[in-house]
Amino acid sequence: MNHRRSFIKSAIGVSAGILTSSQLSGNAFSSLSLPRAGKRQTPRIRFSVIGLNHGHIYSQVNCVLGGGGELVSFHAKEDNLAAEFGKRFPQAKRVSTEAEILEDSSIQLVVSASIPHERAALAIRVMEHGKDFMIDKPAVISLQQLITVRIAQKKSKRIYSVCYSERLLNQAMVKAGELVQAGAIGKVIQTIGIGPHRLNPATRPDWFFDKSRFGGIICDIGSHQFDQFLFYTGSTSAKILASQAGNVHHQKYKGFEDFGDVLVQGNRGSGYFRVDWFTPNGVQTGNDRRNTILGTDGYIEVRQNIDIAGRGGGSHLFLVDQKEAKYFDCKDVDLTYGRQLVDDIVNRTETAMTQEHCFLATELSVLAQKDATRMVKI
Repeated sequence: MNHRRSFIKSAIGVSAGILTSSQLSGNAFSSLSLPRAGKRQTPRIRFSVIGLNHGHIYSQVNCVLGGGGELVSFHAKEDNLAAEFGKRFPQAKRVSTEAEILEDSSIQLVVSASIPHERAALAIRVMEHGKDFMIDKPAVISLQQLITVRIAQKKSKRIYSVCYSERLLNQAMVKAGELVQAGAIGKVIQTIGIGPHRLNPATRPDWFFDKSRFGGIICDIGSHQFDQFLFYTGSTSAKILASQAGNVHHQKYKGFEDFGDVLVQGNRGSGYFRVDWFTPNGVQTGNDRRNTILGTDGYIEVRQNIDIAGRGGGSHLFLVDQKEAKYFDCKDVDLTYGRQLVDDIVNRTETAMTQEHCFLATELSVLAQKDATRMVKI
């Protein structure tokens, strides 16, 4: 793994100085619930949207609106997706070409949730036009895409941010970060992430089942887990110890993957995660994500979407230390990512997410996917 990381950095260093500018039947994701994005601020930047192919675009846009962004325009090739987006955000003008956004000098940020295999090229076009970029995960689906994006970011000096919504837009996960930083469980030893999702094949677009377009389950859903592992352990370097992925139960969809897991070691802690498409119908939510953060003096458990013991809503956090077991109500926790991202755009800082963290989480997900042992069907 380490030789690939060296290759990436070497390619960036050599190429940065010479690089020159260079359909869905329905929106299966539009019903996703939107997180609380904090009190909406007076607009401080103008932003636009290109690519509506994943319903995460709605939480992304609300995040920037809440942080002080003014939504100006959007571009989408698909009329049905555009109609839904325009209904939710009537203040935004639909434009017929991407160039109308890229060439508008008043636009400072472009937000996107396009089809995964198209995201790297879009990011490069956006940054080459002098604009910052915020993308849904997975940001890229190959090492070559990662190299070209890093080169473009280094050359343009634009902000390239991945909206890892499982951590950044979930109140219990934000609270967990605050508790870890405060030393509530001592030094973090390990993170464990469990990311089950419900499939609902009839509601999914064609690209969702094509690995060449979505990148594979570790590259896709697993990228969230790498972000969480790096953040909670504080690791700034890491290597993949083992990974496996495959289509173990949905052979009808030949290009699909329904299960993956990874063992990773960082310079400040270790991690394990499992991601899958096996949430049973008995769970009253599409996803049932769970996180455990083990420390030297206690541990934190988060149920991101549902408390199966009966408490309503999502964002449930439990902390056990040397004195007690405690439940935290996280409904009033402030989600700061949108505000910090806008701050960074205005001030040219890195308070929402450093570029190194962003690229390392992405790199680990691509490497773990690429070298994953293939699993047998069940």
